[in-house]
Amino acid sequence: MTEKTVVVGDVVFKNSGPLTFIAGPCALESEELLFSVGEKLKKIFAKSKASFVLKCSFDKANRSSLNSFRGPGAEKGLEILGRVAHELGVPILTDVHESAQAPLAAQYVDILQIPAFLCRQTDLLIACGKTGKPVNIKKGQFISPWDIKNAIAKIESTGNKKIIVTERGASFGYGNLVVDMRSLDIMRGFGYPVVYDATHSVQLPGALGHATGGQREFVFPLSRAAAAVGISGIFFETHPNPPKALSDGPNSLFLKDVPDFLSQIQAIDAAVKKNSKIFRGNL
Repeated sequence: MTEKTVVVGDVVFKNSGPLTFIAGPCALESEELLFSVGEKLKKIFAKSKASFVLKCSFDKANRSSLNSFRGPGAEKGLEILGRVAHELGVPILTDVHESAQAPLAAQYVDILQIPAFLCRQTDLLIACGKTGKPVNIKKGQFISPWDIKNAIAKIESTGNKKIIVTERGASFGYGNLVVDMRSLDIMRGFGYPVVYDATHSVQLPGALGHATGGQREFVFPLSRAAAAVGISGIFFETHPNPPKALSDGPNSLFLKDVPDFLSQIQAIDAAVKKNSKIFRGNL
């Protein structure tokens, strides 16, 4: 399978290239918070000489409770995302939950993301593909890595080949996820850039009753393992004060820990990809 590359401005997603990072707060709590986190991340990644895409959700439509924070909604939220990305001079990613949101979101963001729960929703995949924007497909917790090729084919049917696939764990009984590292290598075999979602993979879905819990302590070791496979990128959510975050706090990285996180992951990535013969595996 020929290795494919997805380019977003100056950012390159390529399995055999240096890791690219997708990072930011889970939900759009406020324009001020997003700008502050984005500004700090931009400085951190510049110092680490790593490329990154800012991420943030304008609407958390899949919260555990009806009373959970969702965000400002599509139009207002997307305007904020677009404005912050422009001011910071960085590309930005957001997820869309309905087909009608795809063309609207494409006006403001650089990458559209398919939530894991919706990775089999044909109309949503096709709508995102038709925008011509790069599309990041989160692999559902309920499907095998081989099944993601069906989601890929749906986007390819629109003529859009700017596709990224992301691993974020698999359901393991009630309220728990596990990560099968074989999944990264299997999906890499489809030729498209593969990303590991470091923070959603350590969620404990619905574990708090009214909200999802998480095991932040496993973000570092699992990310080191994923980097050792040899992939395109790492996705993670971060917040200045995760215990106070309005969404996904238990599994988000403290912003202060990001530099240490990057140094560990980048070192492993560089070591793996130094020997291209070993790395290339099934590509």
